Order: sequence, then C-alpha cells, then structure tokens
Amino acid sequence: MSIKIKDQPFYIQSTAVLFGLILLVYVLIQLADILVPLAFAAFLAILLNPLCNLLQKWRVPRVLSIAIAMLVMLITVATIFYFLSTQIIQFGDSLPMLKQKFADITVDLKNWIESTFGMDTTKQDQVIKDALNNSQAIVGRTLGGVLGTLGIIFLLPVYIFLLLLYKTLIINFLYEVFAEENSKKVGDVLSETKSAIQSYIVGLLIEMVIVATMNSTALLLLGVKYAVLLGCIGAILNLIPYLGGIIAISLPVLMATVTKDGYSTQLGVILAYIVIQFIDNNILVPRIVSSKVQINALMSIIAVLLGNQLWGISGMFLSIPFVAVLKIIFDRIDDLKPWGKLLGDNIPTRHMGEMWRNRNQRKAVLPKQER
Repeated sequence: MSIKIKDQPFYIQSTAVLFGLILLVYVLIQLADILVPLAFAAFLAILLNPLCNLLQKWRVPRVLSIAIAMLVMLITVATIFYFLSTQIIQFGDSLPMLKQKFADITVDLKNWIESTFGMDTTKQDQVIKDALNNSQAIVGRTLGGVLGTLGIIFLLPVYIFLLLLYKTLIINFLYEVFAEENSKKVGDVLSETKSAIQSYIVGLLIEMVIVATMNSTALLLLGVKYAVLLGCIGAILNLIPYLGGIIAISLPVLMATVTKDGYSTQLGVILAYIVIQFIDNNILVPRIVSSKVQINALMSIIAVLLGNQLWGISGMFLSIPFVAVLKIIFDRIDDLKPWGKLLGDNIPTRHMGEMWRNRNQRKAVLPKQER
C-alpha cells in the first residue's frame, strides 16, 4: 500500500521537504567540480543554439555548424582578452613607478596616523600583519575559485559541443520522462527557459559593454591613467553583485591617489561611478537584463548570497538564471504556483487573507438578505 506525502500531517511533510533540500544541497556541493562547468556549458549552448540552427538551415552539417558557432565564440573571447592584455602590458611598464609612489603614500599615511592617534609605525605594521593572517582563508577561497574557473574554461568547449550535438536526444528525454498529456507544459517550460536564458546572457553582455564605455569615458574626462583598462575591469567586476561594484570603484580611486596630487580626482571618480551605478541599476538592468528574468529584488539578493555560499563566484553568476528557470517551472505546476508568485516581481495590492475574509463575509450576508 503506497502512502502519499500529501496525506501526512504538516510536520511530516515539512520534515520530508527539509531532508530533501539538505540532501540536494549536499549533492550540489560534493559534485560542484562537475556541475558548475556543466551549468555554464548549458547556458552557453542555449546562447549558441540559434546560430547553429541558422547554419543548419543553410544546409551546413550539424557537426560543422557547431564547430563554426564555437569558433565565433572563441574568436570573440580572444579579441576581448587581446584588447585587455595590451592595456595590461602598458600598465606593467609603469608598475615600478606606481609601486614607489604607493610606498611614499603609505609612509605618509603611517606618519599621519602616528601623529593623530598616537599609534607608532611598529604597532601599525603588526595590525596589518594580523589582518593579513586573518584573511589567508579568504585569499585561499578566492584562489580556489580562480583555479575552479580555469578548470571550467578547459571543460567548457567539450561540454558545449556535446550538449549541442545531443540536443535532440536530451529534448526527447525530457518529453518522454513526463506523460504525453503534459507535453504542452513541457514544451512551454523548454521554450520559455531558452528565451529567458538567451535574453539574460545577451542582456548581460550589452550591459557590460555600455557600463565599460561609461566607465572609460568618465575616467578619461577625469584624467585617470589607464582609464580604458580600469573601465573595462570595472564593467566585468560589475557582473559580480555587490562585491564587484565596490572593487570596481576602489581600483580607479587607488590609481588616482597614486598618480595625482590632492583628492579632487578621487571625489570625481566616486561621484561618476555613483551616477553610472544609478543608471545601470535603474535603467540598464530593468530594461535590458531583466526583461525576461522577472525575479524580485529580495529573491535576487537571497539567490545571489545562497549561490555564493554554494558555489562561490560561479554560484553568484548562475543564481539568477537558475532561479528564473525555477520560476518558469513553478508557474506551470499548480501545487508550486505560490512559490512562482513569491519569486516574481508582481506586487499584489491586497493580501489573500483579506480577500478571503471579505469573500466569507459576503457569503454570510447573502443568506440573510435572501431571508
């Protein structure tokens, strides 16, 4: 005799759900080295799929069309890296001078702290040393994330090629897993998932180009050295929520401090980046990035933080499109529709308790009126 979870008391249902979530999180953490590159590959394969379909319509063989699409992607990425590398080489030529200027500023800052707060330089060095020792774990996690990212880069081409090659096989599997009467829901989920992920990734790329242009223009007008390099790095860091924006501002401020006298340029950089962040958060992201990924701000923040705890920087990138896919699925399943509404950005004007109470009051009044 089978026992349905729905027929059990609430505490049994909640315990079963909690146990399932704990088991799922444990599996995701243990298999991160496999699942993270696979998730990135799936998103990029969906992004390249329209180009592959177009080439196949032109009677290009499937394998060759996939190879051409991946070649276009690799050329684009290589061009971006070449541009950044030329800027980095110019930065490296001035590195000795910048290090000397930074050392002079550090000495002046230590002398100011000693004269103002009475803390001698030896104690300051000890405080800095203790802070660096306490941050070793954070640095280790960061390096681990960088190494994991390098692993992703080497595995991505293989995964992308195979996912595009076996696309039809995977889609047929998803249809056959569910009953035939659910084929329309499955088709809608697949179609909307593809559209949401394509819109999200393309939107991120467009946003990154616009932010890089605005950053570089602002830094050039302020006369900050290596403005283009710092502007592009800031746009890339901007893809990392919260932490990336802070680092993006600190880099040009530090460069202006090292290369210029006074503090007017630093203040100008901070003001310019605040304006750029305002434009990005209130115009670019809602209209370009979030046009198909309709997730409210609260759930977005929670998803990013959970993604960071789960998979680090990679999890922060993957969290929003993953939650968007979950919302698409939740909206198609009756029992999960409340969760889909919770993730969405439609804010109701009245809560359900009030509407149910008013409805019950109307039902109670109608029989009296009939009498």
